[in-house]
Amino acid sequence: MSYKPTYKAANTVSAKIEQHFVKLHANAAAQGELDLATQPNRKIIEALIDVAFWSSLRKEEGHSPRISIAFLPPSQTSKPLKFAKPLPLNANTITKVAPGVERSGIHLGVWEEDGELYIWGTTLNIPNFCFVVDVSEPGLIVIKHRRIYGIGKYTNVAVLKGEQIRIVDDTSCSNRDCPPILKALLDLTVLASWNDPINILIQFSVSMRSHGRGGALLIVPKNDTKWQESIIHPIQYLVEPPFCGLSNLAKQGGNQTEIFSQGALRREVEHLAGLTAVDGATIINEDFDLIAFGAKIGRAKGKPTVEQIAFSEPIVGGEDAILYPGQLGGTRHFSVAQFVNDQPQAIGLVASQDGHFTIFSWSKQQNMVMAHRI
Repeated sequence: MSYKPTYKAANTVSAKIEQHFVKLHANAAAQGELDLATQPNRKIIEALIDVAFWSSLRKEEGHSPRISIAFLPPSQTSKPLKFAKPLPLNANTITKVAPGVERSGIHLGVWEEDGELYIWGTTLNIPNFCFVVDVSEPGLIVIKHRRIYGIGKYTNVAVLKGEQIRIVDDTSCSNRDCPPILKALLDLTVLASWNDPINILIQFSVSMRSHGRGGALLIVPKNDTKWQESIIHPIQYLVEPPFCGLSNLAKQGGNQTEIFSQGALRREVEHLAGLTAVDGATIINEDFDLIAFGAKIGRAKGKPTVEQIAFSEPIVGGEDAILYPGQLGGTRHFSVAQFVNDQPQAIGLVASQDGHFTIFSWSKQQNMVMAHRI
């Protein structure tokens, strides 16, 4: 391979990522899974991370590249857009082509031939366990793979920011009270159907994060009104009756084609997730009925102010910590932590403007609010 990586973190992390994919493929093969993406080796992993990193530091007409690079041949995807002549894999090429492929869902296809990596074109579809490198912002690289279960979702493997390396630990829930959504994000649960509630919640979370304005989502039990004790009244944007567009799709059977149903689901998710950009919290019940948005959270009468939060981050080497609410974030984090402290039957999700996402739930094990940053 003529490409010579120089990004130290890529060299440091490549062997661990290679082993992650070896384990993935071995487990999938044992379960009889077919049509998996080609497994990347250490040199390929290092080269793709390296070129993505150096590309991220460049600019084209004043804009930093935001791209997704997938390792696969054209034969492993449907309807590939192929260049007449393959392009060399280097930072200059990626920077030049990035403005045309930065939209969500587009992957720059990279493959190897005669020991050399090259860019063959673009694709909208990639196979299960496909190795993907995302350039999110200058110096920030996310390594992930496509999941077998779920709709167009990915599992993060590692996040690199400069020389900082954070490898996701999929065993982090073994000794913790983890909500189902976190287990699903770590690929610890099988979500076989397109309208599985956790599948929908993950899509909601991704959409909520993508608008970039920050937001808070409160999920309360159906037919439970205790949560109202922790909301300041009157609620400015109360929905009456609750809006059932998303919940109706979640209950839908097989009358429609799955592709049609998935498209309709995405539209409803985008519809409701967009409301989280409004100042205040969006409130839905566990059936995905929209109850209110722009709601102001207040401490329930007779409930103590939350003073400590158990904090965890599912990364290798990460340790649980007890934090004061102010150490975790701003007003949005504190208010959602207070809500879950008052209403332990509820779950709170917070998207920060800086891209961080935090799940708040009540830990029976620690008898306090737990914040899981992902």
